[in-house]
Amino acid sequence: MLDLELSTGADNVVEQIEKLPADMIAETLQTILVHLQDQNRAVDLIETCDKYQRAGINLDQKAVQDIIRLMSHYFRLAAKSNLSADVLVSNLSKCSSKWSKATLQLVQQLWTEHGALLQAHEDLLAMASIGQLVDIQWKLGMAVSSDTCRSLNSPIISVLMKIADTSGEVSYKSFEMTVPQFQNFYRQFKEMASVLETV
Repeated sequence: MLDLELSTGADNVVEQIEKLPADMIAETLQTILVHLQDQNRAVDLIETCDKYQRAGINLDQKAVQDIIRLMSHYFRLAAKSNLSADVLVSNLSKCSSKWSKATLQLVQQLWTEHGALLQAHEDLLAMASIGQLVDIQWKLGMAVSSDTCRSLNSPIISVLMKIADTSGEVSYKSFEMTVPQFQNFYRQFKEMASVLETV
């Protein structure tokens, strides 16, 4: 069962997939598989829509987004559960009767070729199960009220961290530090960076 919010039912999404030529389906599925293997690269919705438009396929952004969500969900589920290509195709057939035999064969072929890499990636993520620091921003300000600063009107550093968890969800963490705390924080990050360069 698909636990994602689709703007339409699975049958409607599959009907949209079936409107695509085989080479466009293959390219879209490969893009999704690459995205799932490398969480740094997202599937570019606008670029995908533009490719469809240039090929003469008129799908709105919501329809393209639903295609990406549906296939990402089933690929991720197959990777986490170590499903074979046959079981993945069987699950897709259960979600909708609108699949053509040719498209299911294409999915089966792509999963046979790329599924092991994605499964290995999912295994690594499960072992590590930590988020990835995407961005960090800081700014210097004056404390007007704070839990950590004893006296007001003292300098503080506000830090905003953008973190992507293993499922790809992005969250933000913010906190305040005194200047000495920030200097220590900076030193620790610098040490981590130098250690990581040696790996």
